[in-house]
Amino acid sequence: MLRVIDQGTEFYFLPVLHGNLEFAQAVHQKLTEIAPEAVAVEYPPTLSEAILRGVKRLPYLSVITYQEQDGTEVYLIVEPVEPLIEAVRFAIERGIPVFFVDLDLEGYTGRKDPFPDTYLVYRLGYERYVEEALKHEFQRLPQDESRELSMAYGLKKLSGRFSRVAFVGGLVHIKPVVETLKRPSLPTPFARTHREGIKLFHLSFEGSREVLSEVGFLQGAYEEARREGHLPLDRLRLHEDLLAKACKAYEREFQEKIPPRNLSVLRQFARNYALLSARLTPDFYQLLVAARGVGGDDFAWHLWEIGTRYPYQQDVPDLVPLDLRLEDLMKPHKKIRFFRRMKPLHRQRLIPIKKRPTERRYGEWKEAWRGGYICSFPPEDIVIENFGRDVMRRALRVISEELRRVEPFTVSMKDGPDIRETIRRWHEGRIYVVDAPVATGKAGSVVVIFDEDSPGGEGRERYPWKLTWHGEHDQESDMAFYATPPGEVVVGPGISRCTYGGFMLTYPPMRVYDIWEDPYFDFARTKAERLLVAAIDYSLERYVVYVARRPPTALARNFAARQGKKVIYLPLGSFSPILLHRIRTFHVLEGHHVREYADKYINPPSGKV
Repeated sequence: MLRVIDQGTEFYFLPVLHGNLEFAQAVHQKLTEIAPEAVAVEYPPTLSEAILRGVKRLPYLSVITYQEQDGTEVYLIVEPVEPLIEAVRFAIERGIPVFFVDLDLEGYTGRKDPFPDTYLVYRLGYERYVEEALKHEFQRLPQDESRELSMAYGLKKLSGRFSRVAFVGGLVHIKPVVETLKRPSLPTPFARTHREGIKLFHLSFEGSREVLSEVGFLQGAYEEARREGHLPLDRLRLHEDLLAKACKAYEREFQEKIPPRNLSVLRQFARNYALLSARLTPDFYQLLVAARGVGGDDFAWHLWEIGTRYPYQQDVPDLVPLDLRLEDLMKPHKKIRFFRRMKPLHRQRLIPIKKRPTERRYGEWKEAWRGGYICSFPPEDIVIENFGRDVMRRALRVISEELRRVEPFTVSMKDGPDIRETIRRWHEGRIYVVDAPVATGKAGSVVVIFDEDSPGGEGRERYPWKLTWHGEHDQESDMAFYATPPGEVVVGPGISRCTYGGFMLTYPPMRVYDIWEDPYFDFARTKAERLLVAAIDYSLERYVVYVARRPPTALARNFAARQGKKVIYLPLGSFSPILLHRIRTFHVLEGHHVREYADKYINPPSGKV
């Protein structure tokens, strides 16, 4: 911070970098310490009325637009973390006069000077960062001298009127402005005094996801901390908060946790990626790339959705909303695409990508959810039925493998020679053959347990919704399951995404009474055990397949033995995690009419497993 005394007035110069969290915090802190009688900012007086009006709307976002003589549309975003906006806001809140001293120019292209990572402002302090930055010589643009003369002239007019004046301006202009202000007299700059066609708009929700200088999550955190007096904020801690919220959202939707080891790899990758781009902290794009690498597109999408959401939005804004994009600002940017479901690798034709409809207002679909009459999404029914039949076939192969015997050749070759065993026992001088009889019988029920959902100390269940569904035709099974409740995650009008904790399939359909209300199964101690004993009881075949992380309990095995049946256990880890993730997530629709448009909001899964 530089200090100059002119005609008895102390001028405090606060150099800043535009659109930056650390510098906005520093400006707020320094203005509080200086307690100026007036504040001057690097904005032209022609925009003063629109800027003041936009600042008074904060925390709601505004966009100032006007057209230059060559037809170029200029946009100025009024956002909380812009240091100049913070200075104007500080002055308005304390009743301090604010002066706009820059020059209104046509065709100013802006600057792209390299600076060290601004996180150093938080770690080393504002004074140290500015001191080191001002030691460098910056590239000069043809219009810089005119602008700096106008700023110095505007400050000169304040000399003698106030005892302390704080000037907030771009870091590259501060030294020339200071040197110009020290001159005994300055010529009056030739400046535009009025500009036609200046308009003020409300920045739309979708626009705020793209064009803010800092992502919406950081801007919202700054706004909240500023209001409660908790500045300054640590950018890295905000990143951790963002990751924690994304992990919770991912777990809430898919009932899966991102392992701590994966998060450690994410932090290390993001840090190294930042270092490669000469930064100390990763930017939002680098965080997204790291998140997609360790958690997949679904996790990265949640990080993007939460990170770009600015919390202070109006359902019905007082100004006309403007849907602004980065292309409109002509700023350099990178694109990242999320593929939230695995597509079949082998396809007969290419399918055009359809843009999924979005809510007009955040939370609109969830508020409209009633859940009075529900049904399933047929493409997912096909997948779950195919999975059940595939599990049955795999279980019978396991039984056949258990019946397989290797014995010395005597009078019959059985099912052929066993070359491996023959070579292993070559010294015996005998040939060994395989006896591999095919298992008789079929599997009548399948139980898949993803999470046993044992209540914690508070007795809280992660999968409280328990239901029994009947098949709609002969090709479907009866089904009982426990899952996350419908209406918790709503992805479309009348469409809720849920996650199985466990389910049971039994064939043929239209036979099962509600197993959750049937007192006959009350001896079962857990929901998983209740599904298994119900599957045993309703199975018309000898075998029942049980897929879980742990083998069936002794109680369930004894129950099966008394009925002359056998439980075949298949470890859950023997199945593909991608397949299990696809099977575990399903959708509930509010009535059969929703099936007519549900595919617009749900990516239909493959019918094969």
